[in-house]
Amino acid sequence: MNIAIVGPGAIGSTFAYHLARAGHDVTVVARGQRLAYLEKTRAIVTSEGERAPVLVSGALDTQTPWDLVLVSVLDHQVDAVLPTLSQSAARQVMFMFNTFAPFDRLRDAVGAERFVFGFPAIAAQLQEGKLKAQVIPRALSFLQITIVTDPRWAEIFSKAGIPTDTQPEMHSWLRTHAALVAPVMTTCLRAYQRGRGITWEEAREMAAAMAEGFDLVRSLGHRLTPSNLETFSKLPARSHALLFWAISRSAAPATFANQGPAEARALIDAMATAAPGQSARLQALRP
Repeated sequence: MNIAIVGPGAIGSTFAYHLARAGHDVTVVARGQRLAYLEKTRAIVTSEGERAPVLVSGALDTQTPWDLVLVSVLDHQVDAVLPTLSQSAARQVMFMFNTFAPFDRLRDAVGAERFVFGFPAIAAQLQEGKLKAQVIPRALSFLQITIVTDPRWAEIFSKAGIPTDTQPEMHSWLRTHAALVAPVMTTCLRAYQRGRGITWEEAREMAAAMAEGFDLVRSLGHRLTPSNLETFSKLPARSHALLFWAISRSAAPATFANQGPAEARALIDAMATAAPGQSARLQALRP
């Protein structure tokens, strides 16, 4: 396959590394310091010193009939690349990022026949340009492995070493995920900034904000997805609070702190926009 990856941050670089090692022709489209680093190495380099050679570009070639353009940027960054994606001769365009917003603008930009969405189950970071990544294996699929809307790409990613399942209800999944992770991200940011766990009262506030988010998702006509989160949502509020209290005292704050507050803010703002007046608790916690 001839694959372009727009936004080779930690997640995009993980896909580039695995796909290139699997024998696909991979071009990474980067900018700034990441572009400068990749132009020197001409490869995705891991923290263990392993290399996967890739082609490097500062812009997506719209004339190339890519088998796939994988767009791994933040939600608030995607509008800047939509005109180029619209003009691209790519056969399919896969967006892969956290979002609560409708898919309409993305689907309309590239055409319904080319539109694919995915979500990575990957813990990754770049350390001085080098990739340190942990792909969630299929053995831990009860937690969540990478998901996409197209079974063809689920198979290709899986063969490349990124276990992937198909999720036909991606919009419901993403909105449920946003309701869950926005308070988790906020919890981690607070704990990291203070150097200690959140208080029990704060944990109760996080639990109430998550419950509000789940109710908001239902009010928009979605089922909580995957279905086990419906069961989880019915646990006592004290159990949810205990979870947030424990998360703030785990290794998670250091991982989420690398992402900063932008993603949590964007998710909360999108929920507020989608359902005005139904996200007061979430907005009160906005980092």
